[in-house]
Amino acid sequence: MKVTRGSLLLAEPFLGDENFERSVVLICEHNEQGTFGLVLTQTTELLLDDVIEDDIYPDVPLFVGGPVEKNTLHYIHRRPDLIEGSTELQDGLFWSGDFEQIKKLLNLGSLPAGDIRFFIGYSGWGEGQLSDELNRDSWIVSNTRPGQLFDCPTDQLWRSTLRDMGGAYRVLSHYPTDPRLN
Repeated sequence: MKVTRGSLLLAEPFLGDENFERSVVLICEHNEQGTFGLVLTQTTELLLDDVIEDDIYPDVPLFVGGPVEKNTLHYIHRRPDLIEGSTELQDGLFWSGDFEQIKKLLNLGSLPAGDIRFFIGYSGWGEGQLSDELNRDSWIVSNTRPGQLFDCPTDQLWRSTLRDMGGAYRVLSHYPTDPRLN
């Protein structure tokens, strides 16, 4: 399967990289210069309010988007009707948008925290790097289902996506964790 904006990369069960153990990465940008994505399966103890100067009244959790530039904030959502300036990744799934508007909508309760997900840092690949990793079978490429990204518990997304892909992927979903990382 070809990698495109909105694709999911699922870490091969024995990838051996603790940054991506059992990870699902959403591809936000993919072109000849490289690839930008967000890890969907790594939680933090932080809330959005902990990393920005403005007060955000609802508790909105932060996720680790990847090991690159952990001082940056990124977000995906499913509310283009509320958030201007978003980039559509797939039908029903959007990246970025007007952050000032988002803060106001969160504080007013008009944007449910379950419709948006925030990340610190990102995952990046330089020119040809992701192609090399795909050729080494480090990643499994899948299509995005926006509902699953927001509704599936984070710790079950990797396994659930593989299971839904069926066939040999369903078998992979039962592989034990990599003992080298324990």
